[in-house]
Amino acid sequence: MTSFVGANITKTYTAADLTGAESGKAPRLGDTYESYDGKVYRFVKYNSGAGAIAAVANNVVGFYAPAGVSAGQTNEVTSDVSDTAANGAGVLAAAPGNGEYGWIQVKGVATLTTALVSGADGNGLVLSATTDGTLKVAAAVTDTVCAYAIDASAKIVMCAFPY
Repeated sequence: MTSFVGANITKTYTAADLTGAESGKAPRLGDTYESYDGKVYRFVKYNSGAGAIAAVANNVVGFYAPAGVSAGQTNEVTSDVSDTAANGAGVLAAAPGNGEYGWIQVKGVATLTTALVSGADGNGLVLSATTDGTLKVAAAVTDTVCAYAIDASAKIVMCAFPY
């Protein structure tokens, strides 16, 4: 994993970009980037999952775990909550296609595209297990909190995803 300066967080890459002419210019899987405002991003692969859920910029993704069973994937993410183990990975900075690569925000303030399933200002949030691409209030001590509601009605959260 490498940290560096000057990433274009809204750019997406194909597998060919990572090995072809862009090789050496493109980020590597797992690279992190901290922006001037303290937001942290991680470079990952997007998988649309069994439900073929398209990526949407500023939606939440979880670690890819086919049929909800984790195989230890930490650099592959999906919006299809049925293909996660309920562990939030980050907020998409762009909308990569299935099998493409891009950045997810893991730390700092983010404004989501999709409203929270539940939660109020100050609540700890977890990946929703019922609604693709969003968060809900943490209800049990065993929930994996990955963000906090700053302004729930405006969809503003403080990211606290693992990276």
